[in-house]
Amino acid sequence: MKFLVTTAAVGMIAAGIGSAWAQDVLLGPERETVIREYVIQQRVDPVELPPGVEISVGTVLPDEVELYAIEAPDLGDSYDYVPLNNGQTLVVDPDTRQIVDVLEQ
Repeated sequence: MKFLVTTAAVGMIAAGIGSAWAQDVLLGPERETVIREYVIQQRVDPVELPPGVEISVGTVLPDEVELYAIEAPDLGDSYDYVPLNNGQTLVVDPDTRQIVDVLEQ
């Protein structure tokens, strides 16, 4: 009986972690693919963020960081992007300048 309770508790924790992870994925794999392909085609020079700017979802980028529009009709929503010199691409809400996703190479 103790084994069943422990197994159930571990399952519930794992399910909770899975749910939390799913909530962090804002764009989904299909949209990320569209954005990655678009960014590769544009060949924009990568940039370095100003000191003190955190690379994480929710960070609002300062006005001095240039945003590039993503013009992909099949994306469904309007996003901008910032290619970084560390290989990451920031996906940004153009209205708020808030990072909505950080794409790795």
